[in-house]
Amino acid sequence: MSRHELRFRQIHLDFHTSPMIPGIGKAFDKKLWQERLQMAHVDSITCFSCCHHGYSYHPTEVGEIHPGLDFDLLRAQIDACHEINVKVPIYITAGVNNRVAEQEPGWRELNFEGRYVGWQPSPVLPGFKSLCFNSPYMDYLCRYIEEAARLFPDADGMFFDIIGQNQCCCPWCMRDMKKAGFDPTSESDRKIFSDQIIEKYMKRSTEAARSVRADMPVLHNAGHYLGPGFKHLSKYFSHLELESLPTGGWGYDHYPLMAAYCRTQELDFLGMTGKFHSTWGEFGGFKSANALRYECCAMLAQGSKCSVGDQLHPAGMPDESTYRLIGEAYADVEKKEPWCSHVSSVAEVAILSNEGVNGWTDENGHVEIGISRFLLESHIPFDRLDSWAEFDNYKVLILGDNLRCDGKLLERVKKFIANGGKVILSGTSIFKKECDEAAFDLPVDVGELNMQIPNFIKVAEGFAPEGVNTPFVMYRPSVNIKVKGGKSLGELYEPYFTRTYEHFCSHQHTPNKTETSGYAAGVMTEDILYFAHPVFTLYAYYGNVVLKQFLLNAVNAFVGKEKLQVVTDLPSQGRVSLLEQKEEKRYIFHALYAVTSLRGMASAPFMSGMRATSPVEVIEDLTPVCNVNFEVKVDKKVVKAKLVPENVEIPFVYENGKVKFSLEKLQCHQMVELEY
Repeated sequence: MSRHELRFRQIHLDFHTSPMIPGIGKAFDKKLWQERLQMAHVDSITCFSCCHHGYSYHPTEVGEIHPGLDFDLLRAQIDACHEINVKVPIYITAGVNNRVAEQEPGWRELNFEGRYVGWQPSPVLPGFKSLCFNSPYMDYLCRYIEEAARLFPDADGMFFDIIGQNQCCCPWCMRDMKKAGFDPTSESDRKIFSDQIIEKYMKRSTEAARSVRADMPVLHNAGHYLGPGFKHLSKYFSHLELESLPTGGWGYDHYPLMAAYCRTQELDFLGMTGKFHSTWGEFGGFKSANALRYECCAMLAQGSKCSVGDQLHPAGMPDESTYRLIGEAYADVEKKEPWCSHVSSVAEVAILSNEGVNGWTDENGHVEIGISRFLLESHIPFDRLDSWAEFDNYKVLILGDNLRCDGKLLERVKKFIANGGKVILSGTSIFKKECDEAAFDLPVDVGELNMQIPNFIKVAEGFAPEGVNTPFVMYRPSVNIKVKGGKSLGELYEPYFTRTYEHFCSHQHTPNKTETSGYAAGVMTEDILYFAHPVFTLYAYYGNVVLKQFLLNAVNAFVGKEKLQVVTDLPSQGRVSLLEQKEEKRYIFHALYAVTSLRGMASAPFMSGMRATSPVEVIEDLTPVCNVNFEVKVDKKVVKAKLVPENVEIPFVYENGKVKFSLEKLQCHQMVELEY
């Protein structure tokens, strides 16, 4: 199947509608529907076949049409959209379906404690119910998908939602785990089994979707299954859609990290934000126009297409205010598309994914968030790799905090080093996977973890943060190392004692002893930079600017500031990326700038059925920054630089493989075409 090319300006139109609501679709008007989409510059919209409540929005013999609907709403939506050249993938809920769960409770997921799995812990609280893909529900789901494929052969794709399999212990899973030789009492066995069930689900549902049309595009909205470690599942996808609502719980860190992996894959992909101030299902909620514009531009800068999540009112007509809001962002996207299509990353730094090597855990995810934040804020373009990815295109590889290499991967990393690559290690990534022995040839004596917590580091000259020449605190254990060669990053100081009820000092923790411990903060050689602490986890958790300055100073010294791909005086809230359009013979440099502020407070639900509140990152103002300077290292000689889509040439200097230029004003997003 050839690569499926996505459109740039998409809407994901949620329509999870209670059976208690009457008059479904009564306000649908083809002409007004078309006008709203055109006003918003929309070129693709995902519409519903079956929602989480379990009801269909068209006649069905397998499922059940919504009791408040008396016509084929999905067919009307598809026909109206196709008349104006707007594509319509169709949505089918998969992992949750309340109508089916209530009719067939034996098909529901059970956790290892024997309780039903769902979005609420109690049956008397409102929420959706999870179904087991290893139960007869899978047969029902495939029949439903096959029917939808027959009814809507002209659909522009199928979107299957809530794809996941918990460590289910329903009778079907218990039976099949035992039959396959798994131990249901073992968490690791339950996890392996659940991953096998996910692949079986993907194979069967994809076959069902393509039962009428072999080229039907398919997307499984599968969370971390879209990320590192699950490349073997990519054959069941025609493209990728990365659900990532910054104000809906994902934050502004999530998308750049996911995109850094997806753009290294062969599939086209899009980012999915939302028009809501908070998250899905927020009727009457509106994100600021500036935030939506920034988020769409950030998707383009990461090499992806755009999707905005909305929820259709039960009456069936898109909200005018919403589509004016979306239109402001999508008008901008439409102008920029020629410079954002068929792009590839030319990043020289890569994160070797902790999740891709060791599997998904919160801890692994937090390590990578810390690395990503550091690189984004330092304006260092990067990609994110699985353990089986090619390393040859990169100059620097980062193995963060707890990533230990097994024999095969270690051999590949050492080959990368032998071929001139540089590696950054931290924390226990210095060790072999199978034991606490040094995996890399470093001029250090390696000991145990130093459990005197917190400890402190006095950074060596040349690496120290500006104005800090005394020990600063580190809140996680370090590996005890003594440097015998290379360059020490600094000295480790221990506290007088760890804090307990028997001995504590002051409000928070004990200060450092005045004498050094004899251990080092890290070491730098020609090809390896090693931090003895889990520095990226620490940065993710604490956001310590002094720590970031230490890391950046060390990286600059290790790589050579003159060899960094981007050098700029853009503030740390700014973001940069460098992509290439090979057919057009040009690089596209993206610069973004917006400041997030924390708004709102944590509070309990006002009443049962409402969500709790929590602080949320908000972009309200797009404050410009002026006279920003850039030096960008490129492989090909640049002959022209211009602002796009404005088509305004700007002065530049190209020398020694670097192109130097300035932006008089950067407000939100600016692309610079560097023609070669």
